[in-house]
Amino acid sequence: MPDYNYLDLLNEQQRAAVEYCSGPQLVIAGAGSGKTRVLTYKIVHLLAHGYDPSRIMALTFTNKAAGEMKERIAQLLGWTVARKLVMGTFHSVFLRILREHADKLGFRSSFTIYDASDSKALVKSIISEMGFDDKVYRPGTVAAIISNAKNDLVTPEIYAGDQDRLNCDYQSGRADIYRIYEEYQRRCKAAQAMDFDDILVFMNILLRDFPEVREHYRQHFQYIMVDEYQDTNFAQDLSVSLLCNNEQRLCVVGDDAQSIYSFRGANIDNILTLGKRYPDLRTDKLEQNYRSTQNIINAAGSLIEKNRRQLKKNIFSRNGEGSKVELIRAYSDLEEARAIAQKIMTMRSTFHDSYDDYAILYRTNAQSRAFEEELRRLAIGYRIHGGISFYQRKEVKTAVCYFRLAINPDDDQALLRVINTPARGIGKTTLDKLKNAAHKNDVSLWTVLTDRERYPLDINKGTARKLDGFVDIVQAIREENENPKGNAYTVAQIAYNRSELLVSLAHDKTPETISQKENLNELIAGAKAFVERVMAEGGDNVSMSAFLSEVALATDFDREETEVSESGKVTMMTAHASKGLEYKHVFIVGMEEDLFPAALSAASERGLEEERRLLYVAMTRAMETCTLSYANSRFRNGQTLQQAPSRFLYDIDRSLLDTSCGKLSRSEAPRTSRESRYIRKPKPECAPVFTIQEPVTKINIADAPGPGNAVKHSADELKEGMKIRHTHFGTGTIMDIDREVQSIRVDFGGAGVKKLMLGFAKFEILK
Repeated sequence: MPDYNYLDLLNEQQRAAVEYCSGPQLVIAGAGSGKTRVLTYKIVHLLAHGYDPSRIMALTFTNKAAGEMKERIAQLLGWTVARKLVMGTFHSVFLRILREHADKLGFRSSFTIYDASDSKALVKSIISEMGFDDKVYRPGTVAAIISNAKNDLVTPEIYAGDQDRLNCDYQSGRADIYRIYEEYQRRCKAAQAMDFDDILVFMNILLRDFPEVREHYRQHFQYIMVDEYQDTNFAQDLSVSLLCNNEQRLCVVGDDAQSIYSFRGANIDNILTLGKRYPDLRTDKLEQNYRSTQNIINAAGSLIEKNRRQLKKNIFSRNGEGSKVELIRAYSDLEEARAIAQKIMTMRSTFHDSYDDYAILYRTNAQSRAFEEELRRLAIGYRIHGGISFYQRKEVKTAVCYFRLAINPDDDQALLRVINTPARGIGKTTLDKLKNAAHKNDVSLWTVLTDRERYPLDINKGTARKLDGFVDIVQAIREENENPKGNAYTVAQIAYNRSELLVSLAHDKTPETISQKENLNELIAGAKAFVERVMAEGGDNVSMSAFLSEVALATDFDREETEVSESGKVTMMTAHASKGLEYKHVFIVGMEEDLFPAALSAASERGLEEERRLLYVAMTRAMETCTLSYANSRFRNGQTLQQAPSRFLYDIDRSLLDTSCGKLSRSEAPRTSRESRYIRKPKPECAPVFTIQEPVTKINIADAPGPGNAVKHSADELKEGMKIRHTHFGTGTIMDIDREVQSIRVDFGGAGVKKLMLGFAKFEILK
């Protein structure tokens, strides 16, 4: 044991939570309250009172969390003791147990574990062999449905008799998923393999069907601890219950206010209703936040208290009052990005800290594009946490390859990437013949495709038609690129419409696919913004070639960013990815209805409350300053849309907000979830249910209307010194007017001085 009283290192609430070891216990650990510290010292306390380390089970959700706790215990008690602890993720600990008793379940102890890609590949193979259309039975969607069923402990046999699930599958046009599930499990068993979800399923089967095994582990483990209990699914919750002995020496730690992973199967009811399953449950609360200032804590608290289903707590901080949470209101999404980037640069100059201390959090990955471009413009280094740079995302690179073919059809790498994306039935055999012909004759793939009389391919008529169809797509894109009136935006529109990139994703509602659609829409928004910016500044090169040059610079920056980031890098990530992290200065952007909260979640009170918890998590990442921003208009789904401020902004106590840069009007406030707009008849519960409000088909060629009162103006309407608000550059002052060429020079402050051609520029005159 340590040669000092370790309990003296804890505050009063932490000490009480550590000392109680007599029965079931729930420790509600508020954000930044020292949860890991309590877990560590509780294990030390158990060992100090005679517990055998090999008889303590500690379950976590990440190897990192388990490793950190074990490291801390090793520093206090040595590695000899730390190594004996049964500590790790649910999957790693349960896997050890399953290997010991594999024979009871019909497996060898050496059974294989399939990762997500293995599972998806097997599902894809089964779909093909059964003759199903993989555009309807998309492998990713089917794999997600099977995974979700397993998390609910629904076996193939149960699934086949579950009328609600069968009805849901029938309505989605995938009535035979149960057959795929049955065959998938049969194949796994034949291959002596379990997937990740099977580890939880078979652990429950082992404990349920073999009472002697269940009793052995109940007797062996004297104490069970579980971290992040709000993130457990049904299978994990039940397995913990089955492992508890009669003394119920169980301690679960978590925070219902940080339950944000329902899309992964997490069930907040596991922590909210724990007292019903353990009548003798003792609840301890860790309420002192060591991370944030009191104003940030109070603002986040005033937000989360609007949730009806929660465990009440009173989080406080002794880090000082701090500044208010700042609200920034921008005219457009581009102006929002510019304002945030400029503010970060100004703050760093004021505080003399590192860019590593700054984080930009958003609801969807697609939002990163505008911020990446603005940070690059200001030579501020950045990193994408939990993701990759916008232009490196798979679907974005695919679309860019179509753009590249418009410029250079002999680009073999671009052609190979898109010739069968979306799927056109052009398989590997055909591609091999195509590549062999090109290599043999030392010509490009495009040359072979467009002159098959000179370069014949041994293919049937059906395959020939598919290749001709692809050639027609590329030719249409090239024709628009060669059109004198064409530009990067119109070429991109033709590429999307003819290739059907968005159409191919329209009927798949998985979170991954929704994100892909958002990214594709964000890319075309970038092309439109490029054209408008160049024309407004009086330039004439709005071609796809010029746009691709900017894209190339973006990808080059990813490789060269260390050259401009000696003072650190701003971190960008989704709000989900920020959980468990902390930064001095946090910017939460895109605080608008149907974005944060997401439109899908706003359809139900349960979903809305999880979105509110997600914002709470994002706000409590901030240590010293927290800034929220929203835009009046945003380019989404091929058009510029008017945006309403997020209802969550109205949930925050107004006295805790600095609204000098973004006042909130009650007239703009959206109606709440209890009003008619959000009261909808719920769909049958099935797993998973993924829907979106706007299935995207073709992009409208016509220009979408600009936001607000942004229109073209003549020189006669303007005068020097007049204030205007531009669609992209924000608010500025007219410096001079050239009536002969119909142009003006405008000082846009942080965006610089711009020359605008009045025949193209759209802006609003400010009275």
